[in-house]
Amino acid sequence: MSKERWLTLSLAEQFSNIGSEVGRAAKWQGKDEKSFWGAVTRAIELFDLTQMDGRWKNRRSEIDRAREVFADAVLGGREYKSSLVDIERYFMQFALLAQRRFI
Repeated sequence: MSKERWLTLSLAEQFSNIGSEVGRAAKWQGKDEKSFWGAVTRAIELFDLTQMDGRWKNRRSEIDRAREVFADAVLGGREYKSSLVDIERYFMQFALLAQRRFI
């Protein structure tokens, strides 16, 4: 998805897309390193695009914290005791919200 297209999405849609990559990372963790790191890299790229979106300046701390907890989970969950499965559940709420807006 292009940066221009990304900037047209709602925060729920952006977080839903990030959540998809988190889910892929969870699926491949410990099974396929290339697929796992590909999903992690893509999630970080999407976090970066979301952080750059000026519409969410009042939500910046939430976006930053979500990225930080995601990175912790990727690296073993030592600081926050986070896991990719837990983070995927967090993002699933945004996917449900985004879906309801289009029904």
